[in-house]
Order: sequence, then structure tokens, then C-alpha cells
Amino acid sequence: MKMSKRYAESAKLVDKTKEYEAKEALEIIEKMPQPKFDQTVELHVKLGVDSKHADQQVRGTVVLPNGTGKTQKVLVFAKGPKAEEAEKAGADFVGAEELIPKIQNDGWFDYDVVVATPDMMGVVGRLGKVLGPKGLMPNPKSGTVTMDVTKAISEIKSGKVEYRLDKNNIIHLGFGKVSFGAEKLLENYEVIMNAIIKAKPAAAKGQYVKSVAIAPSMGPSVFINQK
Repeated sequence: MKMSKRYAESAKLVDKTKEYEAKEALEIIEKMPQPKFDQTVELHVKLGVDSKHADQQVRGTVVLPNGTGKTQKVLVFAKGPKAEEAEKAGADFVGAEELIPKIQNDGWFDYDVVVATPDMMGVVGRLGKVLGPKGLMPNPKSGTVTMDVTKAISEIKSGKVEYRLDKNNIIHLGFGKVSFGAEKLLENYEVIMNAIIKAKPAAAKGQYVKSVAIAPSMGPSVFINQK
């Protein structure tokens, strides 16, 4: 695969044999030649756990102090007063059973997060095969199955992100935009890393954080010394 000129210029700024301090790594990303759009800065954390074991799962949510720079569209499954509450709280879409065919048959996915009240999980469960693979299935652990729909919507809109392991025991997530600048990105980074470290399972043995890298969405990775 041919490397773009911009990517090649960015790669020259990174010493691949070195692990940087987080602030220095973010300053390098700031100096990289930028495309015409505001890139997301991504975090990739490899952990010394085995996600095949239930007692070694690492998953949770955290509200970023400076948000993500992305406007999240929220779909809420609720009825009656809770549906009204969701609409008042700023949900982009609110509904119940009538949304099933729209999602199942028409492939409607014009939202980023799905929230549901507990009484609606029987309905939402029928969408498990379509929402699950897209990471959209509501879950009590991520605060998206709740009676407090106002709080859930408010947190999502203000920059709440979910972190979870993939099958290779790596957490991937975006934590802001390049335009935020190194200081604000560093604040977001530290909040996420502290949450991941606190979420260390008791069953995890040996080195917990194996490697940490950050990268702009269209640029090279910079490895961080997370000791």
C-alpha cells in the first residue's frame, strides 16, 4: 500500500524506537500535517488480560472533561412518561415496538447510542442480532439500561465514552479532536487511562498495561510510556 505524502511527513516526526510521555506524544500529533477535516485522536491500549474469561473483562464508561468533539445522536426506547422525559432531555429519537421493523427490515442506524428503560429490554432484545454486532445494544454496565433517562442522555451528549476489550484484548476509542490542542486532549487521556487502570480485574496476573498508543485517524501511531 502506497503511503500518502502527508502520512510520510507525519511519520518522520515519530521515533518508532521510543515511548513518549503523553503530553509530548500529543504535541507531536498536533505538529503533523493535517488533512482538510478535524481528525479524531484515537487511543489503543493493549492489556495483559484474557477477554475470553468472564472474570477478566474490562469494560466501563467515563465522561470526558472536554467531550469528544462529536455530536452523539441518541435513540431511547421508552414509553409513557419516560418517553416524554427522554424527549425533554434532548433525545434525538424516542420510540418503542414500532421501531423494530424500521431497524430490522429497513436497516435504520442513524444514531450513535441506544438507551432503554429496563421494562423495554424485552422489546430491544429482539434487536440483539442487529444492534449487538454494531456495539449499539443497551447494557446496564455502560449506563444505557436505566430509568434515569435524563442523566443517561445528558452524560452521552456531554462526552461520555465507553471502553471495552476487543477479542485481541485491546481497547480502542476516540478521545477528542486534533483541534482541541495537547492540553485538553491530555486531560481527556488521563481521565480514560485512570479509569482503565482502576478497572483492572482481580483475576488479571502479571503486567496489566502492555502497551499504549495514540494516533490521529489518518496518521501514524505514537507509543506512550505508561508506567
